[in-house]
Amino acid sequence: MNSKSRPVTVGRTKVFPCSYLDNQQEQLLVLQEDVIDPSLFEQLLALGFRRSGSMIYKPQCPLCSACLPIRLDMDEFKLSKRQKRTLKNNQDLSWKIVDHKTPQQYELYERYVNTRHGDGPMYPATPEQYDSFATAAWIQPLFIELSLDGELVGVAVTDVLPHSLSAIYSYFAPELHKRSLGSLLILLQTQIAKMMKKQYLYLGYQIDESRKMNYKRDYRPHQILTHSGWVSEIEIKNITN
Repeated sequence: MNSKSRPVTVGRTKVFPCSYLDNQQEQLLVLQEDVIDPSLFEQLLALGFRRSGSMIYKPQCPLCSACLPIRLDMDEFKLSKRQKRTLKNNQDLSWKIVDHKTPQQYELYERYVNTRHGDGPMYPATPEQYDSFATAAWIQPLFIELSLDGELVGVAVTDVLPHSLSAIYSYFAPELHKRSLGSLLILLQTQIAKMMKKQYLYLGYQIDESRKMNYKRDYRPHQILTHSGWVSEIEIKNITN
């Protein structure tokens, strides 16, 4: 791929145990560049890559293709009845966008990871580990903050690109899980994408076999990246039926 005729270098990691599926091996394509232009990053998103910190990667596992890049087209996206209820049930929350990290954000992240993801690769949470995936040397993410009675209860880390938003990671107060704050943060990102007149919201990878990563199909209509390019869920159903 080129950005203004400048070639980029892609490497491949060693094979290692998968973070999401038991008994599977994972391998990544990794972009080996110190500085990435946002326009190039957006092109890479459209090819199925993601960002973790300053690293841009894409799964290319030897025996598995479960990670499906998924995105929402803002011209097509519609709220479901359940999503409308989530918005209605959280009208007492306020939200704002900030362009920097805060100690309160990390404190919430630490509580979230250590409570809900004690068996995952992010446990135990540390400030260095948080910085290593949330921030990057070449792009400044936005932090969408949810508050209840002045207390921070949710954060969505989001990259802003020329024609899209990219959802990096969301976390929330574990004790408020019945409010569906994870869903609310995605819905807020769709609203912000429309306000900013962005075409797409990239949600990362949908993994149908993973309990923690199989919820993104609930946002409809969505598009999945296939060998034939981005395909809508309606087209996928027509192909499989």
